[in-house]
Formats: sequence, C-alpha cells, structure tokens
Amino acid sequence: MPVISRFFGIIIYMLWRDHAPPHFHAKYQNSEVSIENSTGKVTGKMSKRALKMLEEWRKKHVNDLLNDWKLAESKKQLMNIEPLE
Repeated sequence: MPVISRFFGIIIYMLWRDHAPPHFHAKYQNSEVSIENSTGKVTGKMSKRALKMLEEWRKKHVNDLLNDWKLAESKKQLMNIEPLE
C-alpha cells in the first residue's frame, strides 16, 4: 500500500495492481473510500468534512495523481504528493 500523501489524519494511497479507471484510496479513522482521479466519483463512505478536504486536494493534484497512476501501472516507485494545508 504505497502512501502518496497524509494530512489531517487522512492517509492517501494507491495500489500497484489496481483496476481502471485511475483512482486513489483514502483512509480516515474507521472509514475508507476510493476516488476517481478525473471525476471525483467516490465509492465508500467517509465524513463530509474529510470528503470535502479530499475533493479540494484532488482538484489541486489531478496531474500528479495521473502521473502516480502511470508509475503504479509500471510497478515503479510512486511520488509523494503535497498534503493539503
């Protein structure tokens, strides 16, 4: 589970052998979601506050997320992405 960012107790990661479309996973407390990189579509449940932060972060890092997705597909080391401030 390569972690690519952490902020406010949220852990964001991608999986090496994951399915399309490009997406990332996030854990917060006892909740977990996956979020599509380009659309922001959420699968799973998490607090509205955490989801709002994730959406803000996703919008800022769409290109970084796509680059990490390509690295994961190639089984290469993922890059860390700046946390939300």
